[in-house]
Amino acid sequence: MKAMGSVNWFSWDESQKERTIRVQGVKRIYQRGEEQVRALDGVDLQVARGEFVSIMGPSGSGKSTLFNCMGALDQPTEGSVFVDEVDIAELDSEEMAWLRCRKIGYIFQNYNIVQVMTTVENVTLPMIFGGVPSEEAVRRAVSILQRVGLGDRLEHRAFELSGGQQQRVAIARAFANDPAIILADEPTGNLDLATGSEIIELLVSLNQEKGVTVVSATHDLKMLKASDRVVWIRDGKVEKILGRHELEIEEARMEMTGR
Repeated sequence: MKAMGSVNWFSWDESQKERTIRVQGVKRIYQRGEEQVRALDGVDLQVARGEFVSIMGPSGSGKSTLFNCMGALDQPTEGSVFVDEVDIAELDSEEMAWLRCRKIGYIFQNYNIVQVMTTVENVTLPMIFGGVPSEEAVRRAVSILQRVGLGDRLEHRAFELSGGQQQRVAIARAFANDPAIILADEPTGNLDLATGSEIIELLVSLNQEKGVTVVSATHDLKMLKASDRVVWIRDGKVEKILGRHELEIEEARMEMTGR
């Protein structure tokens, strides 16, 4: 493993701190028999530190593929993804593991928590992998679970919780190692309307409290109100990007048309 200093994780300059994710000319092509499927077709995108960005688009548009490439869960066929100006394709396996464990927190539609573990055990898991002593990991897990409204469910096993409560566990786990980036793939996709709204409000408040960058791939139009920017993806390409002012106009239009 290269020394961490060689990939510049801990010595960013101020200009690098303004931009935490940069996607440059990313293509992702899958081979299905003799057919090539272009899930991403030349995507360019920059995400600022502390920003809340939603990636939206119809099923099959490429938003989840972009999410996976940004989160080092998949590799582009062409192009590059930079995290704090480090090209993640240049990382070796240990550095990649460090990135996924300490730099990025993940939230998935299906929660991906261990059903037979308690809420505390699920949240301590990434901290143990990250080298946090067990007593400190438990203390931090309890604190995070209290913050997400599960202080009275610390010893409940995951299968004893509702869908909304399981997603709160997943959010607590994502924040366990104090990551700089949270990537959320359809975080409200399996939840009812009211619970989905609560999860969005929780993500927004944690984004503001901790200054963490949040990128969400979603179908949920309620994310419009939460986002600093929304990136619309269609056919593997960026169709449009709307900032806060344009989003307020879009929200007003949707309310007037009843959509």
